Amino acid sequence: MKTIKTIIAAATLIGTISAVTPAFAIDEYNVSKGTTVDGHGVAFRGNDVVALVNGLGVVPGQAERTYVHDGVAYYFASEEAMNAFAADPETYMPQFGGYCAFGVAVGKKLDGSPRFADIVDDKLYLFLNAAVFRSYEQDKAGVLAKAAKNWPDMHHVSVAVVNGDASG
Repeated sequence: MKTIKTIIAAATLIGTISAVTPAFAIDEYNVSKGTTVDGHGVAFRGNDVVALVNGLGVVPGQAERTYVHDGVAYYFASEEAMNAFAADPETYMPQFGGYCAFGVAVGKKLDGSPRFADIVDDKLYLFLNAAVFRSYEQDKAGVLAKAAKNWPDMHHVSVAVVNGDASG
């Protein structure tokens, strides 16, 4: 019975990863399709990354509280959160440019959702969806180790090239 469940879970995961449209992004960061008035892509789906890291869950940020780091806009729910991020962005930024850590582990740049996040050793990791997050939970250390190994070769490469759509 356990083998059948494992096969079904693996098939679901493969189907989910195969069906995902590539995330809209600049080379290194997973950003939303839209941009700010200044043309910066919006990270973290417009949510407040400081709130999530501080255990407050997914909290929508506000465009009037925008901080641009490395050419990417981050929205915040409060001035305090924005100032905390500005003082130390590396503490709050998702790993792997905000792409799904499991996706990076399997060699893809997939969208990372704040709804499916984990903090390990004070680092924020995002995941595509609940099915992918459950797969990650079966071998957290292994997935993160594979992602860390793959990321340097993927980091500065476009989503289309990494995901095998060189025409895009």
